[in-house]
Amino acid sequence: MNYDEHVLGGIITYPLSILIASLLKYYLAVPFQLSFIAMILGYAFYVLGSDLPDMDHPDALIHRGTKPLVAVAMGTSAFLKFSGISITEYEWANLTIAWGIASLFAFASWYVFSAVIPKHRGIIHSVSFAIIYGLLSFAITVYGLGLKFGEGLFVGFAAFMGYLLHLILDKHIKLI
Repeated sequence: MNYDEHVLGGIITYPLSILIASLLKYYLAVPFQLSFIAMILGYAFYVLGSDLPDMDHPDALIHRGTKPLVAVAMGTSAFLKFSGISITEYEWANLTIAWGIASLFAFASWYVFSAVIPKHRGIIHSVSFAIIYGLLSFAITVYGLGLKFGEGLFVGFAAFMGYLLHLILDKHIKLI
């Protein structure tokens, strides 16, 4: 399947995740909290997840979009580490040097990203990675954005389900 089919599949099937989460909450007492913000973020993570497994394909749009985000994240992280650098007495020079070092980290991560991403339909195309994506989504929303546990739990579930949708649409489901 291609990008449009995966993303449109995610856009149109999200109500099924709401239904499944509601049934799990009602019948199994799973502590999902289906607040407005949780459902909005859940939708975003679900739709993103519906194409995310293709980040291991070098020609995929998600790969081309993820690669610069990783580079910027690595560069920003390096800047945070080196922002207190004091090589000269001039603040502007120290700031420029810190960003220069950060840009080298970002530049290197651009190439490292391609080198470490496994082959297409490798481990990234697995239920294990779907679980990892769900857990990361939970952590980002609860510990990063400050959502309540039940809200984050739902967002993580939605992320997992969107990722799983991709695997189902590809007819390529494997545990690892």
